Amino acid sequence: MTKPSPSPILPLEVTDLTVAYHEKPVLWDVDCAIDEGTLLAIVGPNGAGKSTFIKACLGLIPTAAGRVKVFGKTYAVQRKRVGYVPQRESVDWDFPTHALDVVTMGRYGHLGWFMRPGKTDRDMAMDALEKVGMAEFARRQISQLSGGQQQRVFLARALVQDADLYFMDEPFSGVDAATERSIIQLLQELRSKGKTVIVVHHDLQTLKEYFDWCMLLNVRRIALGPVDEVLTKENLHRAYGGRSAFLRS
Repeated sequence: MTKPSPSPILPLEVTDLTVAYHEKPVLWDVDCAIDEGTLLAIVGPNGAGKSTFIKACLGLIPTAAGRVKVFGKTYAVQRKRVGYVPQRESVDWDFPTHALDVVTMGRYGHLGWFMRPGKTDRDMAMDALEKVGMAEFARRQISQLSGGQQQRVFLARALVQDADLYFMDEPFSGVDAATERSIIQLLQELRSKGKTVIVVHHDLQTLKEYFDWCMLLNVRRIALGPVDEVLTKENLHRAYGGRSAFLRS
């Protein structure tokens, strides 16, 4: 008798995830399972819990219920395999450091906090800055960079982590069209290497062009799957209400 094949270990499995602020649910019983090599957008109206979902998966905020598995284990165990690009607005850009140092910080997970980055780590950081078009700003203070440039630096920091699973919270916010094209090209390159990338996104018009899969969220998970299957009139109405007709067009 043939034994059944073991279930694959997925980059991300979330079961019954619930988060509440002051007893008000922000996420309610959210389930999802994301395959390896997926470029996934999380979309939904303001206040839907998109950023909260990422922060809960990363253990940055307490959860009321549920379970998060990263490659079959807790995030704390698999931390080195995960990269994170936070919202630009949540970062203290007045901190006195330059772009190369910010990117090099992405190597600390591999080095440990008591080892100093060496030449190899610095070279990797410079290569990452080159990939995002920021090599000439390596010695520029981060407070002196534009919003789009700061976003590129944080993307470079995620790249040097050499992670298998990436979470990115609104990476296209406040950037120009050239920066947006550069970022999505890098995300698609990561996917082509078998990496899994999960992105909080707002623009429904670019979903089909940029992403493979989509999770439509409004406190509860409305739908999860290939973009064409998720973006139906019914699902958009459930997520956005009366605005769905405008968004669909």
